[in-house]
Amino acid sequence: MSGKLLIVGFGPGNFEHITERAKEALQESDMIIGYKTYVELIQGLLSNQQVISTGMTEEVTRAQEAVKQAEQGKKVAVISSGDAGVYGMAGLVYEVLVEKGWSRKDGVEIEIIPGISAINSCASLLGAPVMHDACTISLSDHLTPWTLIEKRIEAAASADFVIALYNPKSGRRTRQIAEAQRILLQYRSPDTPVGLVKSAYRDRQNIVITNLKEMLEHEIGMLTTVIIGNSSTFLYDDLMITPRGYQRKYTLNETKQPLKPHQRLKKEAEPWALSQEEAAPAVEEREEEKVKEVEGISSREIAEKALSLVTGKEEQTTFEKVTAKMESIFELAVSPGLVSKKFTPVQLTTIAEIAGEKGSIEYTPDHQIRLEVPTAEPEKVTKRLSEVGLLLAPVGDVLTMKACDFCDGEKKDSIPYAEELQGRLGGVNMPKVTKIGFNGCGMACYRAVQDDIGIVYRKGKFDLFLGAKTVGRSAHSGQPVAEGIPPEKIVDVVEGIVDEYREKGHPNESFFKFFKRVKEVGGFVYQDVTPKIKIEPAPCGD
Repeated sequence: MSGKLLIVGFGPGNFEHITERAKEALQESDMIIGYKTYVELIQGLLSNQQVISTGMTEEVTRAQEAVKQAEQGKKVAVISSGDAGVYGMAGLVYEVLVEKGWSRKDGVEIEIIPGISAINSCASLLGAPVMHDACTISLSDHLTPWTLIEKRIEAAASADFVIALYNPKSGRRTRQIAEAQRILLQYRSPDTPVGLVKSAYRDRQNIVITNLKEMLEHEIGMLTTVIIGNSSTFLYDDLMITPRGYQRKYTLNETKQPLKPHQRLKKEAEPWALSQEEAAPAVEEREEEKVKEVEGISSREIAEKALSLVTGKEEQTTFEKVTAKMESIFELAVSPGLVSKKFTPVQLTTIAEIAGEKGSIEYTPDHQIRLEVPTAEPEKVTKRLSEVGLLLAPVGDVLTMKACDFCDGEKKDSIPYAEELQGRLGGVNMPKVTKIGFNGCGMACYRAVQDDIGIVYRKGKFDLFLGAKTVGRSAHSGQPVAEGIPPEKIVDVVEGIVDEYREKGHPNESFFKFFKRVKEVGGFVYQDVTPKIKIEPAPCGD
């Protein structure tokens, strides 16, 4: 059975603005994968499709799951609001396919279904703000360094683009929109028209027209698109209108003479819009002079030449070239080893040197230090860290081994099994962050029973605990599923459990929830060990 990936952009969310092909794609799919808010928006178009919805910032996981399901023969619709190719899922799905060696000829079929992007839907509600050169910039630094975003804002501001800001603000990310305003005010008038559109064409749609100076006095959030006019954008009857050309292109005796609308629509009013084979006619005072045809001349040069014919002065405009070297943020976790919990001075010094002023060093509860290092050469980073004896591990939705210190190595009988598990499973990709706790004696003082999979060595054999609820006020230890597992079997037993979770778990589904849903894993049957007390839910932030 041949699967297919349908990457669907469903526009603003209102059914009237979803294309017919997008509706067909949703209805013909076996499975829908998307951000939970987007799934809710298109729920009325679904029938009996299997739905996998995940939270914000989990785009990569969604892309990986979609490819996996399509390769198993399913027709999978991956949904994005707006257009899937504009800050949507199209690129991520292709990246996952490329990593797997996919080809158009032999690989799973993929179809990109376009939708109305936010810059277009929001502009339609504001008037006609995007009538001249425009750009979109996302203020989210989740996948792009803020230093690069700043350069893009400055470049767009200095070049007088109409700018649409996507993802301008969130609950945790509040400074970026203020920084963007600060940069823009260096190049634009405080009175520059600004449109704020929240939830375009949805039930809670809200439209505000303000200006650059006062824009932060209004509510701006993740569902807001901010459209900032250029130097010629004006307001008329609560509408933002950007002229198709620049009226200030023409001057007469160094005095600005804006053209009237009917004059602007004539060919001679916009010489930069003529083809390169045509000469730009001069105005009446210099009618005898013509712009000579020049091979390869740009439209901007034509405009400047026309301007010089009017003023009698040679106009030359120079711009500082804005360049940005793409510098990735390399993330990894380091520790002195699986058993050792003691860093040496040399190791700590090396970590500090590699992080430098721009990187970050964060201690985690998993006996590791997490590093974020701006670099274009990650192999040099890993080489230096390995040379000083550090154990390196990936971060994200991977399996992490958390072993005790085996009483400083005195209780060493079970160490080889911990090391074998680390060698086989450490760092493998999982549906969600997964931790194996490994304790070398029955005291379990490193709390292995409170990890997703808990292993306790006792009386020469192993006890196994599964499905601890690791976070929240109702957190609890794992269910004791087996006692006295022979040492020669423990690694295979745990590996089988991990493999089953990797194969059947949903994206972002914790092992606790997975065990509760499937009822049996590795031959061990789920039992509810949740404490029988009533606890009021405490949402994040309370």
